[in-house]
This record gives sequence, C-alpha cells and structure tokens, in this order.
Amino acid sequence: MTPPSHIDGARVLAWAWSDLPFGHVAAEDGTAPLAIHGLALCRYEGEARVYRFSCDAQWNSVQDALHDSVDEAKAHLPAQYRAVAAVWNTP
Repeated sequence: MTPPSHIDGARVLAWAWSDLPFGHVAAEDGTAPLAIHGLALCRYEGEARVYRFSCDAQWNSVQDALHDSVDEAKAHLPAQYRAVAAVWNTP
C-alpha cells in the first residue's frame, strides 16, 4: 500500500510496506502490541535529518527515530522490525 506524500507533516522520501507486520510496538495504554506494516523515511521542511516513522496499517505513525541520512535510517532498522525484510520504494 502506497503511503501519503506526507506523514506527520514530513515529506516521504522512501517507504516500505508489508501485509505481514515488520514487527510490533508496545501500546502505551497496555493493550495488545501494535503491528507495524509501514516504514517511512521522511524529512520536515528546513531539516537536514531524516525521521524513520513506524506506521500501522493506515500509515499512522506509532513510533519514530531520528537519523542523519536516508542510508543511515535504512542501515539502522531496529531488530524488532526485521520479521519481514524491508523492500524500499521511492515516491
């Protein structure tokens, strides 16, 4: 599933999608863990650094991490998101 052009106000530079979750994130309210189906590398206007947004099945961001570059963000994908190999696409 293709992401929107922006997530949380940041422009999508690269993305990966999987029907099977890449992994899960603990829910803040203690309910069942949230499945991560989308990974998006994004940049806010005027920023040099890149955010990796971990998204649910509707491309809602549930976790993020800040990186110096797209390549670094791809190289440092956390182990919790490696249940399925990320195949990166560009918009």
